[in-house]
Amino acid sequence: MREKVIKEAEALEEQLTSMSDAIYRHPETAFEEFETSALLRRFFEERAFTVEEGVGGVATAFRAAWGSGRPVIALLAEMDALPGIGHGCGHNLIGPASAGAAAVLSKVLPPEQAGTVLVLGTPAEEDGGGKIKLLDAGLFQDVDFAMMVHPSSRRKVTKYFIGLVRITCTFTGRSSHASAYPEEGINALDGVIQTFNNVNALRQQLRSDVRIHGVITDGGQVPNIIPERASASFYVRAGDRAELAAVKERFLNCVRGAATATGCQVTIKEESDSNAPMKISTALARIYRDQLDYLGLEEEANSPDDRNLGSSDIGNVSQVVPTIHPLVPMRKGINIHTSEFAEATVSEDGHRALMEGVTTLALTALELMTNPAALEAVKQEFARSGSTP
Repeated sequence: MREKVIKEAEALEEQLTSMSDAIYRHPETAFEEFETSALLRRFFEERAFTVEEGVGGVATAFRAAWGSGRPVIALLAEMDALPGIGHGCGHNLIGPASAGAAAVLSKVLPPEQAGTVLVLGTPAEEDGGGKIKLLDAGLFQDVDFAMMVHPSSRRKVTKYFIGLVRITCTFTGRSSHASAYPEEGINALDGVIQTFNNVNALRQQLRSDVRIHGVITDGGQVPNIIPERASASFYVRAGDRAELAAVKERFLNCVRGAATATGCQVTIKEESDSNAPMKISTALARIYRDQLDYLGLEEEANSPDDRNLGSSDIGNVSQVVPTIHPLVPMRKGINIHTSEFAEATVSEDGHRALMEGVTTLALTALELMTNPAALEAVKQEFARSGSTP
């Protein structure tokens, strides 16, 4: 069956790369992925998958299923693009890779094989937490394992993500003429600036995995009017939930202190799409690594796991079911969220990365569905580990 996986993947290459290129040419940002979602859904409808659109109350999300019973293997298809950059994160490769792997499995697995191959179209990874919305709506309730691949400059099996909380701070003061009556004003912008100063004073005492970064979103209108309103948006990140909660409270104290120091009132809003840290499934990663060995592909040796860390809603999924998010290599020396990365996705390098993802995902899912011992090992490890603290 492994040999058949490779042959079936090769047979899909032209269609999958054409699909990926089409998605690249029509980038759609968070929750606007209507053309992308329709294109992927048609791919499954042509292959007799059961397809549902608008699942979880999200218009562009979809669920495509083949087979029946357990285990349920969820292949995740991210779809959204970045504003101004397009597919600088390679989601035009991620969706077709999961779609291709599912199509391959539907050809390779015998009709009597127990198990469900599931593809979830997950919107708004970049901004909005699409997977979180699907989690809240119960779309992962019956899922046993979740997986996807992500294009990169290197090949890595284990990908870490740190937790993320998004916070908006709005300061309110009192406007006045900045030159004629400065003593009558309360400068809301000073509250924002003092918040940044407080955070900068805090940085030396933060753990190496902690990140706090922000931008001023409203700083007043003209220099001769003391701003009565100013706001800033911050991301607070940490490698585990306990540290994230502690750092968030220290950050909020920076905000409250700034309000006290400047005489402002402050409103603090925490967004609902906070990202959990990635819970690593070493047993599932080991199965994926075995498939790389079978294909003769080598993992990047000199790439520390604790470098170049970001956050993603895949972390929230990993807290609920065993999950992997391996990196497939396009080209060395390029970084995500750049125009150069987006352009690479439609090159021969991008197409090669896409097809590696199709094959490795299909082989990994095949092992889980046909090897009860491997399946049970992943489940038991996840049960023992509990939730990330």
